[in-house]
Amino acid sequence: METTTKPFLLSIGTSLEGAKSSALAQSAWIVFFAALTALGAQVQIPHQPVPFTLQTFFVLLSSAFLGSRNGSASQLLYLGVGLIGAPIFTAGGFGAARLFGPTGGYLLSFPIAALLIGYLVQLRDGFVWTLIAMFLGLVVVFTMGTSFLNLFYLHDFKQAFVGGFLIFSWWDVVKLFAAAGIYNEFGKRYRRLPA
Repeated sequence: METTTKPFLLSIGTSLEGAKSSALAQSAWIVFFAALTALGAQVQIPHQPVPFTLQTFFVLLSSAFLGSRNGSASQLLYLGVGLIGAPIFTAGGFGAARLFGPTGGYLLSFPIAALLIGYLVQLRDGFVWTLIAMFLGLVVVFTMGTSFLNLFYLHDFKQAFVGGFLIFSWWDVVKLFAAAGIYNEFGKRYRRLPA
C-alpha cells in the first residue's frame, strides 16, 4: 500500500510544482509585455489629435507570443495600471479621462485585438498567416480608435478617419511587417511563451 501511495503522491507534488512554475512564468511574461506596451507609449512622434507610438507593435507581439488569453491579459494589465494612476499612457498620461479623449478607443481596443490575434495565430503557421492575423487585429484597433475619435473628440467622421486612420497607415504597415517577421523568426523555437 505504501509503495503505491508514494509514487502517486510524488506525481501529484510534481504536477503542482509544474503548475506553480508555469503560472509564475506566464505571469512574468504578462507583466513583461504590459511593461513593453507602456514603454512603447513613451516612444512617440507628436501629432494631433493622436500621436505616432510603438504601442500597437507590442500589442501585436504580445498577442502572437502569449496567445489569446495571456496576450489579452497583458493589455488589460497595461490599461488597469494606467487607470489607477501610473503615468504609462502616451506622454505620461494616466487615469480614466484618457479613455474619453482622442486615444481612448485605441487603448480600449488593445485587449480585444490581442484576443483575436492570439486566437488566429494559433490556428496556422507561416509568415503570411501571421501577417493576416495581425492585420485583422489592427483593423480592430483602428475601427475602435477612429469611432471613439469621432464620437468623443472630433464629431466629424471624415476628419476622424483621416486623422485617426489614414495618417497612420504607413507607420502601422512598418510595425505590422516588423512584428510578423520577429514572431515568425522566434516562433520557430518559441511558438508560445513560456515554451
